[in-house]
Amino acid sequence: MLKLRVITSVIALVVIGVVLFVIPAKYAELIIGLLLVAGAWEWSGFLDLSSNPLRVAYTAIVTACFAAVYFVVPDMTGTILQVAFAWWCIAFLWTLFYPTKIPMPLRWVCGLLVLVPLFAALVLLFRLGVNYLLFTLMIVWAADAGAYFAGKSFGRVKLAPAISPGKTWEGVIGGLLLVGALALGVGIWRDLNIAVFVPFVLAVAALSVVGDLTVSMFKRTAGVKDSGALFPGHGGVLDRIDSVAAAAPLFALGLGWLGLV
Repeated sequence: MLKLRVITSVIALVVIGVVLFVIPAKYAELIIGLLLVAGAWEWSGFLDLSSNPLRVAYTAIVTACFAAVYFVVPDMTGTILQVAFAWWCIAFLWTLFYPTKIPMPLRWVCGLLVLVPLFAALVLLFRLGVNYLLFTLMIVWAADAGAYFAGKSFGRVKLAPAISPGKTWEGVIGGLLLVGALALGVGIWRDLNIAVFVPFVLAVAALSVVGDLTVSMFKRTAGVKDSGALFPGHGGVLDRIDSVAAAAPLFALGLGWLGLV
């Protein structure tokens, strides 16, 4: 399984490199949108919808929201990201009380809260500069990699056994340590205020864990292990972007708050 995960990850990295650095920007943004449309389709699987037409309808609603953010109200991106930050803070508290019943209408709304701000954040970061979007992904990747290897080696204390039994506090700490090293290196390289930049990046990484747990919470409620099977060894789109969904809006907001752009 590890070999399959590594192969899939390498292929995904190549594709990401092509999207971010080779193809024209407008097509790159279209691909980002299409990827999240696939995520919306997967989220519709959490809604106990009885037919594909209903799943298509939900996916169409989310896609229409993407289009509205992109074409109609792009000037509201800041407000959307602020709403997202508030949502992820609520989601953190929610994970503390799981298992709890999640009513169906709330599942519909939460899909929008996860996916629409993520689309807005990714497009904004991409337009600010590919390096901003890439660094956001690197934060999440470092947190995931550090958590995986630290958890395998030292994991004892369960983080949220009712949601994700495999995750441990030791894994989280390992992930944050790796992210801290990444932030320190980038901060020194870019001559940033380390006392501000490193804690900010660590906060983004910590919130990425909340994104992972939150989507896992909805998967457990729906009775599924993976959101899909698009990425062999990794699952579906939501399985790969759950952490980014929480991290990207905060990172985009923080760039403005800290005057980094």
